[in-house]
Amino acid sequence: MTAVESRFSISQCSDQSRYSAVFFDFGGVLSPPIDDLFVEYERKTGIAPDDLKAAMAGVADQLGVAVLAPVELGLLSEAEWVRRLHAWLLARDIDVSRSELEFGRQWFAGHVVNRAVRDLVFRVREAGYRVGILTNNVREWEPYWRAMVALDDHVDVIVDSYDVGVRKPDSAIFDLAAERIGVGPSSAVLIDDLAENCAAARSAGWGAVQFVDNRTLHTDLGRLLEQSITDGGRLQ
Repeated sequence: MTAVESRFSISQCSDQSRYSAVFFDFGGVLSPPIDDLFVEYERKTGIAPDDLKAAMAGVADQLGVAVLAPVELGLLSEAEWVRRLHAWLLARDIDVSRSELEFGRQWFAGHVVNRAVRDLVFRVREAGYRVGILTNNVREWEPYWRAMVALDDHVDVIVDSYDVGVRKPDSAIFDLAAERIGVGPSSAVLIDDLAENCAAARSAGWGAVQFVDNRTLHTDLGRLLEQSITDGGRLQ
């Protein structure tokens, strides 16, 4: 996660603005970078990122779905998913003795929100835009990530894949999210770290900004909204 000492200021949303709602992704946007989280999980458990990613893919392949779809769509409980991860790893002589069945509790322990992006949520809302979180996430992880970002009382809607039964990049989740926040698809913007999800949002009629880092988000969102976003401090 990049450090931040700043406050964003965004020009007021007007009736002439094309966009009136901005959705933020959680993982890799409001959270620390995903690669950093895998490294931290290795520190906790000894399981290398490449091995864990391969295990996730192996479990998903058994069900014929995308890598995290088994838990992000609620096809498996967290505990069953972890048991299958462990079985895959043990079959390859990889030690799982420090990996807990409560994966989310262990994964999120010690993590903090990307404060620059959280600050931007408030600046966007204060400028008159509707604000939502659109995330592929897991039922059992909800208490951890929602407490981490602490935005439940500050956004208009949270759309979570496990709850609605569809996940990014499926076009249906974009239609549903726009409906829930009360705008047409052409009035919504997605901020997401994955190019695939940004491309899917654009195909659904949305605007999209791929998150690379805090400074680039500051620039790219301002360009998309055609609004002045001024930084009153210092981004790193």
